[in-house]
Amino acid sequence: MNVREKLKGSELPGSYSKPTMRCLLFLLLLTTFATAQNRPNVVIFLADDMGWGDISVNGNPNHATPNIDSLARDGVKLDRFYVCPVCSPTRAEFLTGRYHRRTGVRGVSTGQERLNLDEKTLADAFKAAGYRTGAFGKWHNGSQWPYHPNARGFDEYYGFTSGHWGEYFDPPLEHNGQPVRGKGYMTDLLTDKALEFIDENKARPFLCYVPYNVPHSPWAVPQSDWARFKDKDIVKTTRDADKEEIDETRCALAMVSNMDANIGRVLKRLDELHLAENTLVIFFTDNGPNGVRWNGGMKGKKGTTDEGGVRSPLHLRWPAKLPKGHLVSQIAGAIDLLPTLCSLTGVPRLGDKPLDGRDLTPLLTNQKGALPDCMIFSTWGPNVSVRTQQHRLDTTGALFDMIADPDQTRDIAAEKPEIAKELRTAVAAWRGELGLEKPIAKGKGGKAGKGNAVDERPIPVGYREFPRAPLPARDGEPLGTVKRSSGAPNCSYFVNWTSQEDRMIWKLDVHTAGDYEVEILYTCPEGDEGSTIELSFLKDRLTSKVGPAWNPPLYTNQDTIPRPAAESTMKEFRTLKAGTLHLEKGLGELKLKALEIPGKSVMDVRQVNLILK
Repeated sequence: MNVREKLKGSELPGSYSKPTMRCLLFLLLLTTFATAQNRPNVVIFLADDMGWGDISVNGNPNHATPNIDSLARDGVKLDRFYVCPVCSPTRAEFLTGRYHRRTGVRGVSTGQERLNLDEKTLADAFKAAGYRTGAFGKWHNGSQWPYHPNARGFDEYYGFTSGHWGEYFDPPLEHNGQPVRGKGYMTDLLTDKALEFIDENKARPFLCYVPYNVPHSPWAVPQSDWARFKDKDIVKTTRDADKEEIDETRCALAMVSNMDANIGRVLKRLDELHLAENTLVIFFTDNGPNGVRWNGGMKGKKGTTDEGGVRSPLHLRWPAKLPKGHLVSQIAGAIDLLPTLCSLTGVPRLGDKPLDGRDLTPLLTNQKGALPDCMIFSTWGPNVSVRTQQHRLDTTGALFDMIADPDQTRDIAAEKPEIAKELRTAVAAWRGELGLEKPIAKGKGGKAGKGNAVDERPIPVGYREFPRAPLPARDGEPLGTVKRSSGAPNCSYFVNWTSQEDRMIWKLDVHTAGDYEVEILYTCPEGDEGSTIELSFLKDRLTSKVGPAWNPPLYTNQDTIPRPAAESTMKEFRTLKAGTLHLEKGLGELKLKALEIPGKSVMDVRQVNLILK
C-alpha cells in the first residue's frame, strides 16, 4: 500500500489545507522510513544439492567449513530441519510458506518449476515494507515475466533462472532480464554481485538472497580449490561405500569449501560495514546430497523422501536478538521460514492464502512454552513420507523410530500399529488435500509425475515492463527427429534438426499484440548454412535464412572431473537476428520449422528470444 492509499483509508477531516496535507504526507513518509530503518538486514544463503553431512559442524572430518560453522556457533542451529527432495520445490516452499504442490511447482524443468502468479513471496513482503531486495544466483521458479524474480519482489537479480547450469566458468548469465557474460567462477561472481548490493544499500534495510548453484553438478571448481582435494584421503565414507564415487565426493567437498570461503567474504563485509550486529544471516540447503557420500549415516539422498534426502542444516545468526550457541531440537521445515522471518523482522506478510508453515520465533529465542509437535510431509512426484518429532513413515508405509534408529534400518510398523495407522491416515488425507497421485513403484532417478513433459501452462510473452521473453529449449517441445542434447532438459539445446517434418514448439500466452524482434541462439556446421526457416504464431509467419556457419567446439575447460552423462556438454552459441514477427494477443503455439535444407542439418538451437518493440 502506498502513502496515498494509507491516507485514503484513514479518518482525516476533509477541510485540511494543501500545506497541511503535504505535511501529513511528509510525516507519514518519515514514519515509514524510520520503521524500516529500525528493522534488521537479512542475508540468506541457500546451497544447491549439499547434504546435511557436507559441513564440518555436522561431523564431517573430510574438510572444514569454518564460516558456515560460525553461523551455528554464534547463532541458532536447528537440529532437525526439513526441505524437499529436489531444488525448485524447496525454493517455492521457502518463498511462500506453503507446500510446493499448492503453489503450482510440480517438477524441476520444462515449465513445471514455475511458481503460480497468485502466490505472494517473501521478497514481495519485504519490498512492500521498505526493504531493498536482491537475489544473486539460481532462481528455479520461472524464467519469463511475470514468473521472473524481478516480478516476484526482487528489485535486483543477477544469475540464471533454470534448474542447473552447464557453464561454471565465464558463464552466460542475466542481469535484470538482460544477457551478460560473467568473467570467472560462478560462485565468486554471485558473491561479487551480492557484495556490491550490500555496499550500495548499507544505509537502508536490505534483503540479500544468495542461492548458490554448488555443489550441484557439473563437477567444476577452480584449480586452486581442486588442488587441495584431488588426492585427499576421504576418511569417512557412506555406509554404501561400494557405491561412492570418491572423485565426485572430493569435487563436491571442494565446491562446498569454495562456497564457504565466499560466505566468509560476505560475513567479513558485514563486519567492515558495522552491519553484523543487526543483520539476520541464514544458511540452509535445498535437498539431500547429489551423490552417495557421507551424510551422517542417514538413508536416502537427493530425490528421495527418506531422512537423508530431506534433512538440511539451518543456521540463523542475529547477534542483536538471537541467542548465541542455541540448539533447537524440535522439527521444522522450509515452509516455516516465511512466517518466521516476517515475525522476527516485523514485516507483515502479504496475501491471504493459508500458510502451511508456522512461526518458529519462540523456539529460536528460547522462550518458555515450546511450540506443540507437528507433522512435516515430504513429497516428490507420487512418493510421500511424513516426519513427526519421533517417527518417520516412509513412502512404502514402513515406520521408523528416528530417535532410536536414525538410519532407518528397522521397520517397527508391526510393533507400533496405532502409530503406523495414524500416520498412514494423515498421509492419505494429505494426499487427498493436495491432489497427489497414488504411490507408484520406484523408478530411475526419482522422476516426478510426467517427468520431463512440457507444462500445460503457456509461457507469457509481451510485457512492456520486461520486453525480452526468453524461450529456452528446456521450455519447448521437440517433434520429429529433433531431440534435446541430453536427458536433463534444464541446460540443454535442440539437436538433430534434419527434416522439413521436424518442429520445435513453445506454447505461448501473448499479453500484448505487436511486433517482436526475433533472436535465435544457434550453431551451424560449415556447409549446412543457408537453410530457410519459418517461425509462425497463429496466422503470422516470419521466414529467415540460417547463417553464417558457426560451429564452435564443445567446451573442454569447464569440468574438473567428467560431468554426468545426462547433462549436456555446452558450447558458445551465436545470435541469429531472424527479423520481426507480428504476434496477436492470445493463446497459441509458436512453431519453428525448416522450409528448405540444403545441407545435412539446419542448426542446433539453444533459445529463441522474443523482444517486444
